[in-house]
Amino acid sequence: MVALAAVCALRAGDGPPRPVLAQAESVASLGNPSAAIPAMRQEWEIYPVQRLIVPAGRQLINVPILMYHYIQFADPRDKLGWNLSVNPWDFQAQLDWLAGNGYHPIDFNDLRGYLQGWWDLPANPVVLTFDDGYRDFYTTAWPILREHRFKAVSYVVTGFLGGPNYLSAEMVRELDRGGVQIGSHTVGHVDLTKAGGGLWYQLAESRSYLEGLLGHPVVDFCYPSGKVSAYVANAVAAAGYQTATTTVYGTRHGWGDRYLWTRVRVSGGQSLADFTRQLGPSEPTLSVTFNPVEDLPAGPPTTLPRIFPLLAPRVVALQPRS
Repeated sequence: MVALAAVCALRAGDGPPRPVLAQAESVASLGNPSAAIPAMRQEWEIYPVQRLIVPAGRQLINVPILMYHYIQFADPRDKLGWNLSVNPWDFQAQLDWLAGNGYHPIDFNDLRGYLQGWWDLPANPVVLTFDDGYRDFYTTAWPILREHRFKAVSYVVTGFLGGPNYLSAEMVRELDRGGVQIGSHTVGHVDLTKAGGGLWYQLAESRSYLEGLLGHPVVDFCYPSGKVSAYVANAVAAAGYQTATTTVYGTRHGWGDRYLWTRVRVSGGQSLADFTRQLGPSEPTLSVTFNPVEDLPAGPPTTLPRIFPLLAPRVVALQPRS
């Protein structure tokens, strides 16, 4: 019941609900099983919710797909490492800014569903991707993401799993169970335009390994170092992937270019002003009032929400009855 009250308070957004004593039932005291204390019962009223959405039906949509690598403190003398590393303080500030300015992180399942007309998206959708499968994603980035209740995508190089400074297989399973979308970044992070006869192995083996590890399809891919050609993109599609991202800058995407989706690189030492400027234009939104009466079963919710909830149209508010 305490967990239920916390969930409903979280959804309502205006403090903990006021409990009502229930005289019809009792629960045993944890300290003394023979003693009984009054059970707490909560009554709820459901209110319509006003939300800004990006309505389904648009063929092209502005969604910045952010590209991160390391989330760590780096030595400025190491130019490559510095450029690829966003320090945790800056990362925290970036996520704070996104949360405070109405951005809603989604993943590729959400974007894929939108572009196929299955559902709407929340206002200011953004995708947070992390390349290469570095261990600091698990130790540093993920706790900050969970604090913000943000979705994310981790592109892992399967041949590097378990290596120094990389995720382990068990970490990948835990991230997947926690709501992080796992994508493939090949077996060995090779230049696919020069892979020759090894191209299919890099694509198919990495996908097969991840699906065996996670127990569900893995259909999102990232080109190592952004190296791609028409031949490579066609091979990615033939290998069963549904999307693939590059390192080319851009924020506008459609279903027709899903194997060449552009991204926004987040570099080390970047100012917050520069970070916000490269997010591109906001997608026009529509204000919609959702009536949850038709969408919810009778009574309060019985399960905790996912850490990374699907931000589709069915958003409701529960408030305690006064």
